[in-house]
Amino acid sequence: MSSHRKPRATASPLTRRAVRIGLFAAGLAGAATAVPAQAATAATHAAFASDHVFSHADRGHHTQARDSFTVRQFGTVNAAAVRNQANAVSAGCSADDHCRSVALSFQIVTIAGERTHLNAVNLSDAANKECTGCQTLAGAYQFVVSTPTALRFDKATQDKLADIHRRLDALTRSTLPAADLRTKVDGLAGEVTSVLHDAVANAPKGDPKNDVTLHRHLDGWPGGR
Repeated sequence: MSSHRKPRATASPLTRRAVRIGLFAAGLAGAATAVPAQAATAATHAAFASDHVFSHADRGHHTQARDSFTVRQFGTVNAAAVRNQANAVSAGCSADDHCRSVALSFQIVTIAGERTHLNAVNLSDAANKECTGCQTLAGAYQFVVSTPTALRFDKATQDKLADIHRRLDALTRSTLPAADLRTKVDGLAGEVTSVLHDAVANAPKGDPKNDVTLHRHLDGWPGGR
């Protein structure tokens, strides 16, 4: 049995106001949780969120494609830990009977405060296990918005994000080659960043240049015949 796996990447530098603290426990992966928005605006608190998408394709299920698009608005917090992860596996297929596995996770987090302690982790991993000619793609996109005062998305912003979510669903279910899919998904991530920049620009004391950070990690095997 052979296994080919590419190394994972750690999170990129965080937002200007957020001060990084200790490692976020790996055990949080798998469950998506968040502090209620109502409580977020009432008092400072610690908050966490974990989003994980996993897909597995094999001879019994030649195609598996999953995605997630989550928005976590925490309001004013004194500490936050957020984790976003995508894992895709293709196993046991051949060039004449190939598999396709796609896992994509978009996580949007908003926090407020002048000195919020933040730990943000963003990971993706694509693995081919004895899978000749398979297409395997894992993409994790984590958007962190850090503003001095609590930011609430208005209906126009929510509608724009919902539209991007629908198009991400369609792309995930498509049969585009992995290389083309990567390009299209990157384009959607760019649209999310633009929407968030606009939202911050309309917020009190908002600074789009410094208050929005994208952590992006893509891993994949183009494969195909």
